[in-house]
Amino acid sequence: MSIHLYYSLIPEALIASMLPPEEFGQYYATGHKFKSKGQAVFFEVDPAYRHPYFDIDGCYARCVAKKNGAPKNSIYVSMYRVTEHLTVPSLDKLYLTTAMGATLGLSRASELPKIEPELHMYQDLAPINSLVVSLLDPAAYYADVTTKPSKSFSFPGMCFVELELGPLARDPANGKEGDLPYSFMQHLREALMELTPRTKQNKLVHRVHSLEFPFRMVKNGFFAGIGNELVYYPMLSMAALRKDHSNWWRSANL
Repeated sequence: MSIHLYYSLIPEALIASMLPPEEFGQYYATGHKFKSKGQAVFFEVDPAYRHPYFDIDGCYARCVAKKNGAPKNSIYVSMYRVTEHLTVPSLDKLYLTTAMGATLGLSRASELPKIEPELHMYQDLAPINSLVVSLLDPAAYYADVTTKPSKSFSFPGMCFVELELGPLARDPANGKEGDLPYSFMQHLREALMELTPRTKQNKLVHRVHSLEFPFRMVKNGFFAGIGNELVYYPMLSMAALRKDHSNWWRSANL
């Protein structure tokens, strides 16, 4: 059996496993001793990747089949400072697993998306899990917290997702909430209305926010950056999900 290497975002971890992505997603999302049951987001990493910070070879040596022949589900390589010790070229497909264990794979786009001039909401996934509203497009937001920080702190990399704001993206004061599922709507409106180009381009909504979010609220897709490199994994359209991935889509909306 081959060994796979996975970079989990919920929570941040590097994991060796004998399970292929779909089986690993089901195992990882439905509960085990290091992670309670819930949705999972993870990358497959080039199994040949090495960094002195990680004892990958030592973990591979321990990742062996059980006595009954069953594959080894997981060997944790690291649960600390994982993002900064990976590289963008080492990342392969991104996988989204529902709380019921259904897994969807997303491929990397060749370029970043074209963004409309409107307000944004970003869920940081790793190495922190803040919820932020912003005037900045994804590339500018990434630079603002990593390579060209506007504050006294920065991160070596960041994985994040843009979430839907609906009409609030253009009119936070009067835009209709529609089917937005957020339980903090008034606080969200107030945070959006505080944004101004010269004095406040980003506003923290929640310093530590639950990483459980409805996959249907993913706006453009997921972004992964390390150092100066930022790449984009577009979310499939609802039409494509309903047509080609109906089982996953139903599972995501239970």
